[in-house]
Amino acid sequence: MELKDLEVYKLAEQLSDIIWDMVLKWDYFPKVTVGKQMVESADSIGANIAEGYGRYHYKENRNFCYYARGSLEETKVWLRKSIRRRLLDLSDHQDLSEIIDILPKQLNAYIRSIGPQTPAGHPQEE
Repeated sequence: MELKDLEVYKLAEQLSDIIWDMVLKWDYFPKVTVGKQMVESADSIGANIAEGYGRYHYKENRNFCYYARGSLEETKVWLRKSIRRRLLDLSDHQDLSEIIDILPKQLNAYIRSIGPQTPAGHPQEE
């Protein structure tokens, strides 16, 4: 399987593209403060999934997925700030809410799947 075929990666890229399109419409000051931070954290989700995917050892892959999970949480913070500061309206947030609800579940499932596959009942070597 290639990186571009991973559902979790595709979803992360979709989220960052939607956020990019929203932030492009903002005025200068919100764009270079909150917008820049939000775009960078959203882009970091997919970038970390990709970097982990390209690593040789499954432990490294898992670590980069933990970084991706942290970037997702950071993105949620910036989204909440954007709503409170009236940069995004609720309809924009609703466009993102499905992805925001699904992505952490998919990311956690992907993290659990990373590692050597062992027969049932045998301990997994780390």
